[in-house]
Amino acid sequence: MKSWIKYKLKDWFLILKVRNRLSPEVQINQVQLYQKYQQDAKNGTLPKFKDTGFRVFSQFEEDGLLLYIFSLIGMTKKTFIEIGSDDGVNSNSANLCFHFGWYGLFLDGNPRSIKRGRKFFSKYPHPWFYKPTFINAMITRKNINELITKANLKGEIGLLSIDIDGNDYWIWDKIEVVEPQVVIIETHIEFGLNNIVVPYDENYVYPGKHPIYHGASPVAMVNLAKRKGYRLVGANDYGFNLIFVKNGLIDDLLPEVDVESVLTHPSYFETLKDFEPIKDWEYLEG
Repeated sequence: MKSWIKYKLKDWFLILKVRNRLSPEVQINQVQLYQKYQQDAKNGTLPKFKDTGFRVFSQFEEDGLLLYIFSLIGMTKKTFIEIGSDDGVNSNSANLCFHFGWYGLFLDGNPRSIKRGRKFFSKYPHPWFYKPTFINAMITRKNINELITKANLKGEIGLLSIDIDGNDYWIWDKIEVVEPQVVIIETHIEFGLNNIVVPYDENYVYPGKHPIYHGASPVAMVNLAKRKGYRLVGANDYGFNLIFVKNGLIDDLLPEVDVESVLTHPSYFETLKDFEPIKDWEYLEG
């Protein structure tokens, strides 16, 4: 009984917490900003990418960065895949979903999170809103393409977001059934400028043998992106969520940047010491 009450309270607090973020004012302001960026592009007065971040639903300032990118690309493919979504509310896709009518797939290994997300998205912003698909599964290289296909997604999509605290690199490497315009993916800045990837472990569950012994370095992730036809355009302020755009899309408006340019936050230099205890463990080259 106590666990049921706790679960219901969490649902209620979630609704109260995000209600203001669903207001018409928030949507109107973002639509106006979307139009302003498009006009700025015509006038040659675009702001710097790193200055466009803000948070509505995202964990950090990714909502603003993604709005800026899609203002320039145009929202021609209003579909997303969020891998490691939790309940989908505090995600990189929720803002696009609620305020710009995007739809897509939320994938997560926690059944309670998926249940909570389904319930929330069934009510907000209104009952007849086109709902995203929620799938509860442990995500592996073997099943990722099948899971995406199950949600009726294929070909070009707008956004792919990956944050599973584990095999992020290996999952993106394996995705073949969709071609996202934009990819945002978590890396381990603790690995510094080393070109390293932790070997794939299908049964990995965070925190594993060590809390940061998983995933890939920013350098390795950039190398993977280049092989898949993407360029690095920026990251969140902390530098661990890298953002890539498909080559051939807005190359002139959002050019490639190097890894060093996104690893400038003071916290980055502090985290490098965390790599010392595991620096001699097994790694692959990215």
